[in-house]
Amino acid sequence: MSEIRAILLDLEHTTTPLAFVHEVLFSYAREHVREFLENNVSSENVLEDIALLTEDHVADVMSGETPPELSDVESVAAYVQWLIERDRKSTGLKSLQGKIWRQGYMDGSLRAQVYADVAPAFERWKKKGWSIGIFSSGSVLAQKLLFAHTEAGDLSRLIDHYFDTNVGKKGEAESYRRIAASMKVKTEEVLFVSDVVLELDAAREAGMKTLLSIRPGNPVQERAAEFKAIESFEEI
Repeated sequence: MSEIRAILLDLEHTTTPLAFVHEVLFSYAREHVREFLENNVSSENVLEDIALLTEDHVADVMSGETPPELSDVESVAAYVQWLIERDRKSTGLKSLQGKIWRQGYMDGSLRAQVYADVAPAFERWKKKGWSIGIFSSGSVLAQKLLFAHTEAGDLSRLIDHYFDTNVGKKGEAESYRRIAASMKVKTEEVLFVSDVVLELDAAREAGMKTLLSIRPGNPVQERAAEFKAIESFEEI
């Protein structure tokens, strides 16, 4: 641990309960997407998201799936809801969701949940001089909003870097090499914590040190015994 200069964290089941993401955030996006699109469809950023979603739709149809047809704002909303139900890791979807959640955080409808050990750990790691980064399939915007509006207060002041799938897939070693370069540290100076073994595999292949996050309700991971595990950030 004396070699560590930065810590990189997964989000779901590592810093944040999965139930908050799936039951609160996803539900909010499903319920508000139509209204949001109707009010913001002329926005350039929203049009960019719709263009990405259109590409996803073409790929879905070509792969034999039967998503709702795209023709107007209402049909785009229906397709977004279809993607959310399938927990699709779509860049366009994640970007649009982030914009919808921003509305909820700003008006006080949303307040993010993090595990009780997160805020104290962030403070402790900063005192050590560690750089803190987040790597999630959710957009950077969504990550920043979540940590700025937690029940424990604004934790964004303690986070130095945010990464989403624009840096690469979470299961590919090259993504973690890019992250280390962006954090301006060597891969072996980064500790990556996640609840997903395949992500830990990729990070370890890139040269990072790894810890398996065991939180209440986490799905059982095959090959979990191959990784050092923690049940709380108090152990780091």
